[in-house]
Amino acid sequence: MYIPDHFAITAPEALHAILREHPLGALVTAGAAGLDANHIPFEFDPAVGPLGTLTAHVARANPVWQHCPAGTPVMVIFRGAEAYVSPSWYPSKQEAHRQVPTWNYEVVHAHGTLTVRDDERFVRGLVARLTRRHEAGEPRPWKMSDAPPDYIDGMLRQIVGLEIAVTSLVGKSKLSQNKEPRDRLGAADALATRGHEELARVMRVAS
Repeated sequence: MYIPDHFAITAPEALHAILREHPLGALVTAGAAGLDANHIPFEFDPAVGPLGTLTAHVARANPVWQHCPAGTPVMVIFRGAEAYVSPSWYPSKQEAHRQVPTWNYEVVHAHGTLTVRDDERFVRGLVARLTRRHEAGEPRPWKMSDAPPDYIDGMLRQIVGLEIAVTSLVGKSKLSQNKEPRDRLGAADALATRGHEELARVMRVAS
């Protein structure tokens, strides 16, 4: 990924925040059939391993887990806030008309090595953690015990766990840092009025 210095994310906490707040990652693998990408919600634990560990699950019918022996190098792409930016939103455009459209975004590439975890205890714990996390904001959070045990057991048999030991995290935060502050803030205000509150928020504090 091409990353000019002024767009690089280097703080671990900033990289971790994107993984935590945007957990749907694109798992990219390379095999005999070429490149493949699977879109999967991940759990990230920064405390396991030198750079953290990603865990997820896929359907047993998905061949990705059979095509990736232990130690397979993989990449997971996490996309944060993103949106189109019109040059008309820059105050300086009205003066010199020397601006062009662009796209602002945040993204993290997590590189690591994959291990398949085809065991019931692992996938049960993973599903329980994912459920607790994503149901936390519901008035009556769903939990696995809400369903009949035999139904849950059957569903768990249909999935396979994945564990990725992270070897590097590379992040890019393209938030108009290369623009005048008034232009960056003008674009942020315009994005906020169009429903892109998260992108507007991170643009306002970018430098």
